[in-house]
Amino acid sequence: MDDTGKLFIGGSRNPDDSLNKAEYLELKFGNRHGLVTGATGTGKTVSLQILAEGFSKAGVPVFAADIKGDLSGIAMKGEPKDFLLKRAEQIGLTDYEFEQFPVIFWDLFGEKGHRVRTTIAEMGPLLLSRLMDASEPQEGVINIAFKIADEAGLPLLDLKDFTALLNYMAENANELSSQFGLISKTSVASIQRALLVLEQQGAEHFFGEPALKISDIMRTHPNSGYGQISVLAADKLMMNPRLYATFLLWLLSELFEELPEVGDPDKPKLVFFFDEAHLLFDDAPKVLTERVEQVVRLIRSKGVGVYFVTQNPLDVPETVLAQLGNRVQHALRAYTPREQKAVKTAADTFRPNPAFDCATAITNLGTGEALVSTLEGKGAPSIVERTLVRPPSSRIGPVTDQERAAIMDKSPVLGLYDEDVDRESAFEMLAARAKAAADAAAKKAQEASEASAGSGWTLPGFGTDDDNRGTTKPRRSGYQRETVVEAAMKSVARTVATQVGRALVRGILGSLKR
Repeated sequence: MDDTGKLFIGGSRNPDDSLNKAEYLELKFGNRHGLVTGATGTGKTVSLQILAEGFSKAGVPVFAADIKGDLSGIAMKGEPKDFLLKRAEQIGLTDYEFEQFPVIFWDLFGEKGHRVRTTIAEMGPLLLSRLMDASEPQEGVINIAFKIADEAGLPLLDLKDFTALLNYMAENANELSSQFGLISKTSVASIQRALLVLEQQGAEHFFGEPALKISDIMRTHPNSGYGQISVLAADKLMMNPRLYATFLLWLLSELFEELPEVGDPDKPKLVFFFDEAHLLFDDAPKVLTERVEQVVRLIRSKGVGVYFVTQNPLDVPETVLAQLGNRVQHALRAYTPREQKAVKTAADTFRPNPAFDCATAITNLGTGEALVSTLEGKGAPSIVERTLVRPPSSRIGPVTDQERAAIMDKSPVLGLYDEDVDRESAFEMLAARAKAAADAAAKKAQEASEASAGSGWTLPGFGTDDDNRGTTKPRRSGYQRETVVEAAMKSVARTVATQVGRALVRGILGSLKR
């Protein structure tokens, strides 16, 4: 029942429950983004699954987060079940077949998929500040840290690199502040505590090398031509919602930065599903929301379609909601004032259908049923239709651990990301420079000590006295005051240490002095 250039969603119903017509999403509008919403248990995951299947079958790579583990079943062939066959019959899906789809499993923790990482430098100061929930002064210090690392050629790859740089900034705060603006030791300490919390939450698994290459989530299967479906295991990741949202936003930003302009392609280059989308916008600062709006608005010209999946349309800001052209709305509850507002908001975003009241229909939809409106013609939204969503061809439900392991063993990225690479970066470079400075200070102190020891002079009354018996002994007994030699040695050591410290700053920031 699939037409060329179209993705079959399901069959719409007439008011008397008879089949009206097939509902499609035109692939040429797949990069105009979309929204899948509905209360828990109404069928959002299955809608995500059938959309991912359709894009994959059309040769479009897909990236999706698997919040509960259910989406992993897309890698396995579905099994005939009465309710699936009945749904296919209801919507006139005569060529309904079961099949599996090519899947690459990913996992930040490396437990249920291939490791996926990025570096601190690639994350950037804005998203890193968001990840740590940094205050404005702390965000300023983070920006200065990135500036220093850039000017001094210090690669920021993992958390220990960033921690080492912060320690250096705290120790040289006065001199650095004169060049970059105020560096508060209090702010630095707060950032270091936030980094410790991130490390305890497992964020150290996310930062490092080898970093994820965008090309590896944009693959097609060499035999079938199907788009590879990248499934991110997010059940454990969801224990840290801020890390989950920041990671997906980073990935979206990387796509925006790296991919070339393609205009309006016949089909998307990649489709990106952002499940639990409300986590992206909860308590997000204005600058971050504006960044999301900018990426969503402009990334479609890169051939990327972004589909937000969430319970409530109010979870997505209006400025972003206006960019989402394809809508699949499952049932919503309307018991509280906020829920009633959400129903009205959802109804108002659709092009009305005179055959039924949209707001009333939203509260009466059954499981696996949705209001569907997609772009058509020259990009105008279609009249909303009450639709029975098609049954998936792949398995509904998770894969087993054995099945997951077998799929990973045949993965096209096997061995590319599974081992950590720890090359020389800011941590090692700063440690080496500190050691060199300490060695130089020790050497100068020793030279000063040897030079002072050779002079052999003392102040009267504090030297030694020959008692004419062939022995030398202190002239005074009891408390001994510090000799001039000792005082001179300590003064020299302090001076050398200060000069070496300043030399280290100038060495690291030499390009700024010239």
